[in-house]
Amino acid sequence: MKQYATITVIGKDKTGVVARVTSFLFEKHANIEALEEQVTRGQFSMTLQASWKKTECQPETLQAGLRQLADDLGMEIKLRFTEPRRRQRMAIFVTKETHCFDALMAAAKARNFKAEPVLVVSNRKDLEPLAQKHKLPFIVVPWLERGEAEAKTLAVLEEYDIDFVVLARFMKILSPNFVWRYKNKIINIHPSLLPSFPGAQAYRQAYERGVKIIGVTAHFVTMHLDEGPIISQGAFAVKPDMVLKDIVAAGQRQEAQVLVKAVNLYLSKRLDVYWGIVKQV
Repeated sequence: MKQYATITVIGKDKTGVVARVTSFLFEKHANIEALEEQVTRGQFSMTLQASWKKTECQPETLQAGLRQLADDLGMEIKLRFTEPRRRQRMAIFVTKETHCFDALMAAAKARNFKAEPVLVVSNRKDLEPLAQKHKLPFIVVPWLERGEAEAKTLAVLEEYDIDFVVLARFMKILSPNFVWRYKNKIINIHPSLLPSFPGAQAYRQAYERGVKIIGVTAHFVTMHLDEGPIISQGAFAVKPDMVLKDIVAAGQRQEAQVLVKAVNLYLSKRLDVYWGIVKQV
């Protein structure tokens, strides 16, 4: 058996960061399974997957060493251990629509996927009674200033030891600073067959363009709006007598189904993101 962990490194770009982190892990007998780093407007971000033999993993020593390394580099370094057999801890982000949240909770109640809903985060209070019905903590984070809101939300996710996030029609855009801390661990549902009709009002855009096949897309969130790697899609034919209200209703049913399917695929550990494309392995 192996012990697995995800390490994220974020801060002002500087020379030698990758070498310092990987050298430290080598000294601590880690096997580096995957590594991805990126610099955006002078901001360095790295996500690293590592594993150890159970007998060689010393969590307290690793945490202490990475804290010291973070101080030396003037960067934020987070270590998150993962247990393959443990039910993943899921945070659900919502705004005011209920259909995707209801579908996720129904799937969790039926134990159709290996995830435990732990927390609901929202920028509004609309869905608080629904969260209370399912006995889930409901955290309201006013999204007046994105940096402040994201800092509070990240602290909450860490407090609840969250493994991954599902955006169940959460109507706010997350910054690269947030996304990199949960790279390929934030799943969103978008109401169109991406890459067509990104952004808001996708159903209306499709309806006004006379599209005959309309669909939805579940994808990993990246720093580029609605351009993340696609996990799953669904579609339906537009009948001649359908008006926009009918299309929205049909689309919402598709959204719920496709989002649950995407979460299932993610939890199956059969997904790999390669050059921006999700592949089943």
